[in-house]
Amino acid sequence: MTPNEQSISAARKAAEQWATRDTPFIFDEWYVLGFSHEFERTLVKRTVLGRDLVFFRTEGGTPAAFDDRCVHRSYPLSRGTLDGDTLVCGYHGFRYNAEGNVVEVPSQKSCPKGLGVHAYPLCEKGPLVWVWMGDPAEADEGKIPDQSWLTSSDWVTNQGYMRMEANYVSLHENLLDLTHLSYVHAKSFGTPDYASAPYQTTVEEGYFMLERHVIPTRLPPVWAKSTGLEDCANAARVAKSEFLSPALHETTATFYDNDLPAESRPEFSARTAHIITPESKTSTHYFVVDGRCFATDEDWITDFMHEQLLVAFKEDIDALEALEVTLENWNRPLYEFSVASDHASISMRKYLKKRADASEVKLHRRLHEGCSVPPASLNQHKEAGAAAK
Repeated sequence: MTPNEQSISAARKAAEQWATRDTPFIFDEWYVLGFSHEFERTLVKRTVLGRDLVFFRTEGGTPAAFDDRCVHRSYPLSRGTLDGDTLVCGYHGFRYNAEGNVVEVPSQKSCPKGLGVHAYPLCEKGPLVWVWMGDPAEADEGKIPDQSWLTSSDWVTNQGYMRMEANYVSLHENLLDLTHLSYVHAKSFGTPDYASAPYQTTVEEGYFMLERHVIPTRLPPVWAKSTGLEDCANAARVAKSEFLSPALHETTATFYDNDLPAESRPEFSARTAHIITPESKTSTHYFVVDGRCFATDEDWITDFMHEQLLVAFKEDIDALEALEVTLENWNRPLYEFSVASDHASISMRKYLKKRADASEVKLHRRLHEGCSVPPASLNQHKEAGAAAK
């Protein structure tokens, strides 16, 4: 039955406060540009928040990244070459140092002063290299969420990368409401009882959490085989999903035999860092690091878990890409209705919208004050604003 007009109007009004695929990006934030191993003595191109970047590692081991556009005739710098710590444009040979400054123009003896491209602050922590896309003066590394477990000797980890043809807001929402495990992941790590299990939420400024207690349950193979609880009919599965920043989401799951006394039963914990870097309004770089703090010397478990988890994450991608196609092709006024389990994700989307609006105001203020802002950021904001209208 089609909802009445009053209900539809109320739904649309509420959704005006939420981030969507058309919401401008949040530039004053740290995002992962790539895994540390991707930064080598070669030039790599990657689009982040609508900007084309080129990155590499200096001879001294420091990561560097700047706009992938020669200041002379806009040739992609990623098609150039590295000569020591100098990037040589492949069109007319302009040379750039690791800070993005032009240090040589082959066609003339003296190098013009004040020429260069926008270089981005980077921070390498553990297996990740983070990039700050906003005002360089505000690039506080302390704003990067703590992920010390990624380098802890108590945890064994594995990593992977997937590119998703869908917007990053949908991925954050997908991770905050794991009700979908019973359906999207029915063939991987979902179980029929997951969606109806009791849960609790925490909603704070910039932090959103949903914890679900699936007890009793029978664990799916990825967890049952890894923990040795394959024959346990009264297992417990406690799953926590946390939004930590617009670029990072973390899920933690704990498993145990619920028939055993709490003070003596072994508990098994696994964790995944879902690292979310928008590429464009309809595409996302999806980095993942999964790990566990049990049986850390069992290599077969590391490989088995990683393989099975990637299967599940690709199911998410398939679902979100299907959702993106629907949104792209829907040619009538759109409305959506929410339920109680959406509380955390709706709060998260409101937060993203508020952050995006504030980021856009800061960008235009910098333009008004005459500060240097990469053209791509302004174009992206204009395009997103036009699409939203």
